[in-house]
Amino acid sequence: MPVEYKDYYAVLELARDATGDDIKKAFRRLARLYHPDVAKDKTAAESRFKDINEANEVLSDPDKRRRYDELGADWNNPARQAAAAPGGFGGQAGTGTEFHFEGTGFSDFFEQFFGGREHPFAGFDQSRTAGAENTPFPRRGRDVESGLLVTLAEIVSGSTRTIRLQRTDPRTRQATTQTLRVRIPPGVRDGQLVRLAGKGETGHGGGPSGDLYLSVRFAQHPDFQVRGADLYHHVEVSPWDAVLGSAVLIPTLDGQVSLKIPAGTAARKHFRLRGKGLPTGNGTRGDYYAVVSIQVPSQLTPDEKALWEQLAAQARQKPRQSP
Repeated sequence: MPVEYKDYYAVLELARDATGDDIKKAFRRLARLYHPDVAKDKTAAESRFKDINEANEVLSDPDKRRRYDELGADWNNPARQAAAAPGGFGGQAGTGTEFHFEGTGFSDFFEQFFGGREHPFAGFDQSRTAGAENTPFPRRGRDVESGLLVTLAEIVSGSTRTIRLQRTDPRTRQATTQTLRVRIPPGVRDGQLVRLAGKGETGHGGGPSGDLYLSVRFAQHPDFQVRGADLYHHVEVSPWDAVLGSAVLIPTLDGQVSLKIPAGTAARKHFRLRGKGLPTGNGTRGDYYAVVSIQVPSQLTPDEKALWEQLAAQARQKPRQSP
């Protein structure tokens, strides 16, 4: 099956010389529009967000970005593909079964160059020499790994995903497709492996089939940062609200809540909401931290500037010495 090239810079609407900050800003801007948890049209947004998340995962990682950039215009050259994708799981013709997935949240292009891998502990006699499939000795099939993109909402509530697995025989080029239902339990962890027994490569000589492992990867959220089971959210507050106090609406995985900002709140102040984070696996949930970010106006009208100058002249608190 031909693999479609993914132009990750075009997906994030970036030039190829974009900086790390450019990539971060582009992802957050686009993710706010297309993330399934926040988009108005969830069906239309889902496919677009998967591409955005995939592009961000590659371009925000210096090593993956370097490997991606090295592909260049000659990306579909077999020799270059082999050099650029030492960890790819898709078997090449004559060396093993090729696997392609639909419904994992990642494209075949991503999986081939940045995705899964064969497991080294797949069982007895795992050498892949030419003609090994004709051995008279029972041989266990290879274990295979693929990524599985999971949203934070799925981590909280759990879900069941439908995965289409296509296997292609490298000798006959005949493909068979199987539909698998994968249960994602609440509290699943980033990097955790979900095992589907016997869904890997078919065994040889009467040997058992290998297993399929789906490696969970959290879909990055435009509003939350994940640290263990805790969530962090940056709350943008105006200077006057920080000084005088206010109440702001903030998003959580359980819906919007009102957060009281006391008078005199400083930048980087953390407000803790217990039990509003991710499941911990023992029946509880982590916490949610709202981190205050004071947004200073970048443009002022003449009247606004005069008021700020008047405030500066009358202010009793002098945090620094004027030159």
